[in-house]
Amino acid sequence: MSVSEKTEKSAVARRHAIRREVLSCVNASKKKLTPGALERALSDRFPMDRQEFKAVVRNLVSDRELMYTYHFGCSFLEKSFNKPTRISHRVVLKPHGMFYRPGVKDVVIRIQQGAAFGSGDHPTTRLAIQGIETVVLETDRFKKENNTKALDIGTGSGVLAIAAVLLGIKTAQGIDIDPCARAEAVKNIQLNHLAHRISIHDHNILDIHEKFTLITANLRYPTLKRLCSHMAHLTEKDGAVVVSGIKTDEVSDLLNEFTRNRFKCVWKSFEKDWAGMVFVR
Repeated sequence: MSVSEKTEKSAVARRHAIRREVLSCVNASKKKLTPGALERALSDRFPMDRQEFKAVVRNLVSDRELMYTYHFGCSFLEKSFNKPTRISHRVVLKPHGMFYRPGVKDVVIRIQQGAAFGSGDHPTTRLAIQGIETVVLETDRFKKENNTKALDIGTGSGVLAIAAVLLGIKTAQGIDIDPCARAEAVKNIQLNHLAHRISIHDHNILDIHEKFTLITANLRYPTLKRLCSHMAHLTEKDGAVVVSGIKTDEVSDLLNEFTRNRFKCVWKSFEKDWAGMVFVR
């Protein structure tokens, strides 16, 4: 191998190494990183000049591995979900119109990017889907019973109700007080050809008294705590509740609240500062 070939090979290996470090740093960070903060975070571990850093970031954005987001006039670099993305062992979220060749056991959810919460770019959505997959595929009752039904509280994009049905729940309904969210949920349900199995309503949760095999709720801690006793009333015997939207320092108190309402925690997972839990009644 000539000197020039060795030099080129070394340069390619270095670019790949920097690329891996950039992705690792973004994925591991518990807060959003500006380009400058990301460069500083990498400087000690992987010295590089600014042009080299910019070139790697530019390629990662072009490859849809990273994306720029903007908040209060400040730009950040975050993991991109504008591509088919595996959320759990079985579930892949696929933006509408993009091609993805699924594996034999893949459950592919078509999702339209919109204003409603729940496109998969937030840890709480991913944790909730992982919890749904765990309880539906690994709990005997869910595997054996055919007449299962789910309730998704604060459905947003409808992605949790869709995931529940595609993973095996017979029917589901989502409720949300936001008309924009309800409209987007209906659209996503239609994209996944599930209008005959999932319905969307503007009901107040406290006005619902029907029993459900599975309840999903990606909500903040105060709301989950306030609704815990009512969710217990709505959960069938041996049914389950999947919750997310919880900060890690809120887990213990919420766990105690569900325990007081005769739930048992059977699954718990964390991503960055967020947690998801599955409770069985």
